[in-house]
Amino acid sequence: MIYIKIHITDNGHMIGMCDSSLIDKVLTEGDVEINIRDYADFYKGELVDLEKAVSMLDPKRVHSANIIGKESVEAAIKGEIILKDSVRKVQKVPYANAFKIKY
Repeated sequence: MIYIKIHITDNGHMIGMCDSSLIDKVLTEGDVEINIRDYADFYKGELVDLEKAVSMLDPKRVHSANIIGKESVEAAIKGEIILKDSVRKVQKVPYANAFKIKY
């Protein structure tokens, strides 16, 4: 299951997506630390399955996204929010960030 929260901003949607099994974790590897536990409110919106998460994503409205976990990354790729090549791993957990820059 996936937590997904869509934050509405003046610039567009800011997406927080995280696999539910990771919501209380702090992932650290080398210089990279992803503290999901302390920022759980950013991700804790609706708890949905992969297909529902994909249906909630509108790439035309997204201006940024923080995606953590295998299911969440898969949903974001299917929903065309991120590219497969942009996925990285920390402690073997896939994650990705996306930003749309306007000039």
